[in-house]
Amino acid sequence: MSDKRLKQLTTLMEMASLVNSTLDTHEIRKRAIEAATALLGAEAGSLLLVDQETGELFFEVALGEKGDKLKEIRLKRGQGIAGWVVEKGEPVIVHDVSSDPRFFKGADKKSTFVTKDLVCVPVRTRGKTLGVLQAINRREGKFDQEDLQILSALADQVAVAIENANLYEELKEAFYGTAEALADTIEKRDPYTGGHTKRVMDYSVATGRRMGLGKKEIERLRLAAILHDIGKIGVRDDVLLKQDRLDKEELEKMNMHSAYGAEILSHIRQLGDIIPGVRGHHEKIDGTGYPDGLRGDGIPLSARIIAVADTFDAMTTDRPYRKGLSVETALGELKKHSGTQFDGGVVEAFFRTVREKEEVKA
Repeated sequence: MSDKRLKQLTTLMEMASLVNSTLDTHEIRKRAIEAATALLGAEAGSLLLVDQETGELFFEVALGEKGDKLKEIRLKRGQGIAGWVVEKGEPVIVHDVSSDPRFFKGADKKSTFVTKDLVCVPVRTRGKTLGVLQAINRREGKFDQEDLQILSALADQVAVAIENANLYEELKEAFYGTAEALADTIEKRDPYTGGHTKRVMDYSVATGRRMGLGKKEIERLRLAAILHDIGKIGVRDDVLLKQDRLDKEELEKMNMHSAYGAEILSHIRQLGDIIPGVRGHHEKIDGTGYPDGLRGDGIPLSARIIAVADTFDAMTTDRPYRKGLSVETALGELKKHSGTQFDGGVVEAFFRTVREKEEVKA
């Protein structure tokens, strides 16, 4: 075995491990291109995926000096060398791309990148072609059969990783859809809160992003916001649907919904991380909230964010016994109670989020 081949196989094993170490589809694609360029000593690489609805190929990720511009390019079914590889299901090495009649010049024209030679292999799994993986412009020498074989081996790993990630995304979206449907069912018991859950979710996620929360934290926040009122399923209709203000006893019963929600979710192990946000979204910074009387930073950040979004939406929504407040008045109330009822940092981020949304509307 040549030194080149040994080095490639060693790098392949390392790269395959990296590619398959995440379920983030964008990260998988990025790593796939990095692996392709590293393995074959190429100037650039690209991963073109098949749009399952139109059959077109599109540049989901492209790396190299002009890589960013390639993200926008789509190829019709069978167009270009990549389209040919998808249609035939066969890998190909092209040493003089400019003279190949299959070459699609649009990518080079748009990016000002000059494609000289390339190796292109199908990304397939279970008999289905997901796209093609390309290495472009070998820095030294020419692409050969060993390059094609090593890139094909990488493509097989990439295909499995993409399929697993796609399945994970489908399952996750199905779960979110189920959670949203459940939340919608709760809302339908009270016709005056229609759309409340989605608005609270949108405000919470936008505020969390503005505060710099990471992807996993945003996912947990999103789910906690969707399910923040799930405990209302345990509140009697004569309290939940009352057309007038609640008396003290009724208010105490209504206030149990955050604890009920945490109890319901505690039976689902995978939702353990979102329970604090659901249970604590009625806690107050000064410790006068419920159900646990938490104060300050003792209140989970997700709960502090949802509290602001939830209160804002409640204030700006019409109820049978009062008309909703204007956006400006509601924001003024949040500011008034910042530092006592609400987290000051969250209120500030929420202000900027709402202002931005209002500017977009205008």
